[in-house]
Amino acid sequence: MGLLLDVADTAVTRRTAEALAQVGTVAAARVIALAVADADDNHADWIQTGVQDALAPPDGAPGLVAVCGQLARDPEAAVRRGAAELFAWTVDTRC
Repeated sequence: MGLLLDVADTAVTRRTAEALAQVGTVAAARVIALAVADADDNHADWIQTGVQDALAPPDGAPGLVAVCGQLARDPEAAVRRGAAELFAWTVDTRC
């Protein structure tokens, strides 16, 4: 979370979001979702950029799309909100 919300260096935010999105596990996506729920607009934009970088072809981080559905049912409201944002970003990337 600290790297995703680094106030001193948004490049760290972007690269961390990209790396976590490429991992594509529930745990990695949950960290991104929590950060998105806590982020200001500027950091949310950089997290989105990192996630979209990971979703770009040729690899496309296919695991991330699948885990967003699982996180939509998470007991923590912040995770559900963040997962909804993540899912919207994956849809935007595929259009």
